[in-house]
Amino acid sequence: MNYREYTENLEQTLLSPYAVKSSDSKGRYRYEEKDDIRTDFMRDRDRIIHCKAFRRLKHKTQVFISPEGDHYRTRLTHTLEVAQIARTIARALRLNEDLTEAIALGHDLGHTPFGHSGERAIREVANVSFNHNVQSVRVLQVLEKQRKGLNITKEVLDGIENHTWSGNPSTLEGKIVRYADVIAYINHDIDDAIMAGVIKQTDLPEPLLKILGQTHGDRISTLIMAIVDNSFGKDMLVMEPFVEQAMLELKEYMFTNVYFNSIAKLEEQKAIDLIKMLYRYFDDNKSKIPEEYFHNQNDKKVAIIDYLSSMTDSYAISIFNDVFVPYGWNK
Repeated sequence: MNYREYTENLEQTLLSPYAVKSSDSKGRYRYEEKDDIRTDFMRDRDRIIHCKAFRRLKHKTQVFISPEGDHYRTRLTHTLEVAQIARTIARALRLNEDLTEAIALGHDLGHTPFGHSGERAIREVANVSFNHNVQSVRVLQVLEKQRKGLNITKEVLDGIENHTWSGNPSTLEGKIVRYADVIAYINHDIDDAIMAGVIKQTDLPEPLLKILGQTHGDRISTLIMAIVDNSFGKDMLVMEPFVEQAMLELKEYMFTNVYFNSIAKLEEQKAIDLIKMLYRYFDDNKSKIPEEYFHNQNDKKVAIIDYLSSMTDSYAISIFNDVFVPYGWNK
């Protein structure tokens, strides 16, 4: 029995007419034989979970740089929360959960060390238009598997590249991840900011909490239901407008009071300076860039950006110390 074909037939029967069916995928850029058990989107999910870039997410900043304590979110835990929210929405709408999960698990693979601070540092020092969503696609298609790439399906790549709020994914599954990303980070960053003493629960705008909910769980439930109730049986993904407006206003509150101006961000400039100094060092010392980053390409700037963006926070600090911090001398 071919179990993949059985699953594909079930999708045709059970999923919404607006879902992307695995058997209708636009495929991969390089031909591969089909798997006997897993659909193409299931294989993509598995490839992402098993890749090195996914494992590195556990040591990359979400919001707070080098926090003291074990319970602050990292880029990995953020990714898992996005995947959970996205799958909940996809299942309720009878869309393709495997495609949704693959997009969610891969959406931040191209993030730099120190989160968006590192992203900004690379843009400034290299004078390039560097965006983590585009780099995530590059990680999957070029950098992983000894520079052979993972040959991910076009639907997953599209969802990853367009997952940011300004993006426009071509599938409803990709649009789910676009929403789930915002739902996840607003709410878990509130948790972390309160735990860090940056804000208090009573600081949160009460009119927005009356719409969205007083607790983490209530807000997530409200936001998910505002999508499901307004999108079920439709060929579009829409959130109840007044709930979406409240979500975006809460997001703006977080940018103003946590992401840009809080005491927790005082180390951010150090992180930016660290990335810039490393970039200039590798620009002057090409031989110090691992050879693998030149495989199939000879552009030094591209190699430096690929190398820097692949680093975890701790690895970037370690390399910086090796290069710029003098060691003690002992006879």
